[in-house]
Amino acid sequence: MGASSGIVLEITVISCENLRVTEDPYVVVRAESLNCCTSNIAKDCGSNKTSLFSWNEKLMLNMPMHARSITFEVQCNRFKGFRPAGVARIAVSDFLGGAVSENCMHVLSYRLRDWEGKENGVIHFTMRVAAAPVKGTVVSKGSGDGFVGINVGGNKCNEVVVGVPF
Repeated sequence: MGASSGIVLEITVISCENLRVTEDPYVVVRAESLNCCTSNIAKDCGSNKTSLFSWNEKLMLNMPMHARSITFEVQCNRFKGFRPAGVARIAVSDFLGGAVSENCMHVLSYRLRDWEGKENGVIHFTMRVAAAPVKGTVVSKGSGDGFVGINVGGNKCNEVVVGVPF
């Protein structure tokens, strides 16, 4: 993934509590794009008085550079067209930039709102910027010039190489 296309986020959807649904829910995560990640269906593991759905599922989300928020939608198959049972929109500034360190794991909880805007549960998840592996690292042809080349094109030998001082 190139530097201009976005950031890869590692999101672990942990659980959701006090969610009012009649069927088994799943979570859809997206970052202002058509691309999304979807969890598996969770079973209710709460008592008769409360509902607690647990996923503990890791999702890798490509977040475009223009994204200002990430949306978590808890859905179930009850509604035609998959209307969300609960939605939470999280500002990117809550976990990136400013005084917040990008390298650490963030444990977050957000209130969900249903289709009518009423409170419908709380979702718990962790989030961190995933370490994106560099596809190919090649030492530049001039030995001892103090640069390492990173192949930004592909595996072909005629692709562009960017020099990075070390």
